[in-house]
Formats: sequence, C-alpha cells, structure tokens
Amino acid sequence: MSTLTKVLIVLLTISSIFLCGIVVTYVANAENFRKMYNTLRLENQAAEDERDEAKKQLNLAIEEAGRREQKLKDDNNALNIKIGQLDTERVEAIRRANEKDLLANKWEDLTTEFYDTNERLRKLLEDKLAELKSVDAKRIEGDKELKQITASLFERMKIIETLEEQTKQLLEEKTSLQNELDKFFQRTGKAVAPFEPVTPIKEKAQVAPPTVDIGLNGLIAAVDLENSLAEISIGAENGVKQNMTFHVTRGDKFICDIVIFDVEPEKAIGKLELMDVTKEQPKAGDNVSTNF
Repeated sequence: MSTLTKVLIVLLTISSIFLCGIVVTYVANAENFRKMYNTLRLENQAAEDERDEAKKQLNLAIEEAGRREQKLKDDNNALNIKIGQLDTERVEAIRRANEKDLLANKWEDLTTEFYDTNERLRKLLEDKLAELKSVDAKRIEGDKELKQITASLFERMKIIETLEEQTKQLLEEKTSLQNELDKFFQRTGKAVAPFEPVTPIKEKAQVAPPTVDIGLNGLIAAVDLENSLAEISIGAENGVKQNMTFHVTRGDKFICDIVIFDVEPEKAIGKLELMDVTKEQPKAGDNVSTNF
C-alpha cells in the first residue's frame, strides 16, 4: 500500500468521524428546535386565541358603550323636553299669578273704598251723637234725626255687606262665565274678546255722553244678559268696526255701553259694559249710537 493511499484512508477516517459528530449534533439540535417550535406554536396559538377573545370582548364593550351612549342621549333628550315643558308651565303660572295679583289689587281697592265709606258713615253717626248731646233743647228732634241717620247707616251697611258678598260671587262666577264664553265662540268659530271684570254695581248709572251724528245708529237685535253679550242691527256695511263703543239709550235714559268685538256685514256682537244690575237692563229694541 502506497503512502498516498494511507494518507487518503486517514483523511477519510477523520472526515467520517467529523461528519458523524456533525450529524449527531444536527440531530440533537433538530430535536431541540422541533420542541421549541411546538412550544412556540402552542404559545402563538394561545396568544391568537387570547387576541380573538380580547377582540370579541372589545367589540362587546364597544356595543355596550354604544347602547349606553344612545340611552344617555335618549335620556338627555327626554330631560330637555321635560325642562322645556316645565319652563312653559312656569311662564304660564307666572302669567296667571300676575293676572290674579292684578285682579286681587282691584278688589282690594274696592274693599278699601267700602271700608272708607263705612268709616265716614260711622264718623257721621258719631258727630250726630255729639251734636245731640250738646243740644239738649232739641233732644226730641235730635233723637228723631239720629234714628233716621242710624237707619240709613244700617241700610247702607247692609248694602255694603251685600256688595261685598256680590264681589265674592263675581270672583267665583268669573271663571265659569269665561269658560262658557269660550265654548260659545268655539262653537261659532269666532274669536273671544278679552275678559274684563263687570263694572262694580256701586257705580251709578251715568249720563250718556254726547254722540256725533256720523250715521252709526241702530237697534239692539238680541241680548244675552247671562253672558253680558248683545247683538246690534248694523254691521261692517254701515261702518261698524271692532272695539267701537256704542251707547245704549231708551228715550233720554242711558242704559249701558256695548264694546264691539265681532263684526259681520249686517250685524255686530259686543260685550255689555257700564251696566248697573240694580237698574234697567238693555233689551231688544233699545237704541244704539256711537261717536267714534
């Protein structure tokens, strides 16, 4: 065997040993890499599962947040509507309270006037009593006068009590009359004139103001005393307009006024004012005229 052959055999042996070591190392490393791969694959799968679950929970949370947001918006809109309704009710309550205050002030002034009148009458009675005491010589005539004054005072006090009771009744009837008036004109499709308190019955019948002859003269065609309304025989064709005031007369006697609030071509309807319920009442056939 030659030297070259021996060298080749030695080299082949060394190469085989080295290759075997490499193969053993590769196999060992491959097994480790396989285990590592499987471990990483399982961890990756678990991470993906957790990610999918997290996405699912996130979507559920987003949906729940959306529902809550919509509910909050709906609740907020409902609250805004309720606030608007409450504001409207508050404004209406303030308006009604102001109206009641004005009406209360009017009746308070009227009551104060009644009390002042009563006080003047009481003072008059006291003066008469003092005068009767100081004039003994005229005691009999003074007693007679005192009785007359006392009777007059009691009569006036009874009238005052009656008027006070009537003012209370007027306050109670005001709302009922207004409701009936509203229903009446709702049925006829006409506008309702603003309600004004009836003139206190303590006022005496007034003399009819002079009127200018402008051709606006007519007659009362119909009267509704319960609702303080009257219909006259002339209308828009004769020049009658809303808010005109007609004076009702019977002969030379002044009865009351009519303030027009609804005008038709041949007739007009108005509200009775300055009407003294203790005197003569307007009726069909009474004359009506105006100067404006």
